[in-house]
Amino acid sequence: MTRRLLASPLLAFIVLAGCHSGQKPPAQLSAAQNYKVYQLRGKVVSTDAARGEVTVNHEAIPGLMEAMTMPYKLNDASILSELHPGDVITADVLVSPDPDASYLLDHIVVVAQAKPDYKPAVSYHVPAPGDAVPDFKLRNQDGRPIHLGQFKGKSLVITFIYTRCPSPDFCPRVTRNFAALEKQLAANPALFAKTHLICISFDPEHDTPERLRAYGVTYIGSDAKSAFAHWEFAVPEKSVLAEMAKFFDLGMTNEADSTITHTLSTTLIGPDGKVARFYPGNEWTPEQVLGDVKQSAASAG
Repeated sequence: MTRRLLASPLLAFIVLAGCHSGQKPPAQLSAAQNYKVYQLRGKVVSTDAARGEVTVNHEAIPGLMEAMTMPYKLNDASILSELHPGDVITADVLVSPDPDASYLLDHIVVVAQAKPDYKPAVSYHVPAPGDAVPDFKLRNQDGRPIHLGQFKGKSLVITFIYTRCPSPDFCPRVTRNFAALEKQLAANPALFAKTHLICISFDPEHDTPERLRAYGVTYIGSDAKSAFAHWEFAVPEKSVLAEMAKFFDLGMTNEADSTITHTLSTTLIGPDGKVARFYPGNEWTPEQVLGDVKQSAASAG
C-alpha cells in the first residue's frame, strides 16, 4: 500500500483517503516557466513545519546531484504532517530556471511507511521492469476498439495526456517528445516496424475520438487515412481509466474550473508485454527513449 501526496504546479492538491485541498503555486513555479522535473527517491530524516521543509536522505538524482542528505521546500507545505521520519518516498524535484531558486518537492509518494497511521483509499503501483501489463481496453481516434495486448511482439511506448491541458511543460511537452520520437523511429524502417506509440487521454468526458484525432493531427501534421497507423491517440472508459491510473502511477484530480491536475507517466512496454522502462516526470528525452526502444527490440530478436 502506498500513500500519494500530490501537488500540481497549477493547483496544489492532496489525494489522501479520497479528498483533496487546493492552493496557489509558488511564484517561482508559474505555469509559464520551463522548469525541469527530476525524480527523487529517499528516506525522510525530519520535517520542519516552521520552514515548510522536509530533510531527505536520498539516492543520486541523475543529471542533478549526487546522493546526499539535504532539506527541501515543499510545493504544498500542508502535507508535512503526513510525512514521518523513516518514511521512504519518491517525489518530483521541481527546478526553476532561476539559478538562485531553491528546489521544491512535488508529487510525493510514500512507498514505505514508517508510521502506519492511516489506510489509503487507493493503492498506486510504480511500474518496474518485468511487471506484466494488464490488457487494458481503449478506443482510438477513429472510434475503433484497441487493447494493449494486441501490440505484443512490438515495443510499445505509451503516455498519458489530455487535450485541454493548459501547461506547456506537461501534456504538450510530452506530446512533442512523442512527435520527435515518431520521426526518429520512421528514419529506421526496421525499428519502425517493431514499435508502436499511443497517447492515452485521462479525460473521457471531453476527449472524444473526434477530438483526439484533431489533437493528433496538430502533432502528426497529416490527416491522411494512414497518418495514425503507427502513433495512435486513445481513451479508455472511466472504469478502465481508474485501473490504468493505479497501475501506471498516474495521479489526477478534476478541478472546479474543469482543468485536471495530474502527474506525468510514460512507459516503454517490451515485446513480451512487460514493463521495460518507466519514465516519471518530464525530463526524459526522445533520444533516451529511442535508445531504450532499440535495446528492447533487440532483446526480442
